[in-house]
Amino acid sequence: QVQLVESGGGEVQAGGSLRLSCAAASRTSDTYSMGWFRQAPGKERDIVAAVNWNGENALYAESVEGRFTISKDGAKNTVHLQMNSLKPEDTAVYYCAARNPLHRGTYTTVHDYDYWGQGTQVTVSS
Repeated sequence: QVQLVESGGGEVQAGGSLRLSCAAASRTSDTYSMGWFRQAPGKERDIVAAVNWNGENALYAESVEGRFTISKDGAKNTVHLQMNSLKPEDTAVYYCAARNPLHRGTYTTVHDYDYWGQGTQVTVSS
């Protein structure tokens, strides 16, 4: 079993920055492909950014390309999401996710992931 713990959410004004972090804890030494998703009230959970198991390949949602950066230490199961130039439409609960270590690619759909964090609120005020 894998536990994901997110941190770093909060409230910021438009144009500001936040950094989210997610640590995956398990009883094995496996390394996971990971991703960040977000869900606003009344909307589906959508991909924000994803990174493969060793941190060398990343994909982004078009809406955050150029503003957000996902990073992962290949040797560790900690992933960060640096969010710059935040907009009110970025307001959502942000979730960290990890995929079964048998899969080492970069994955962008909810159904690709096996483990989820509890979510952290990000609020961007105008």
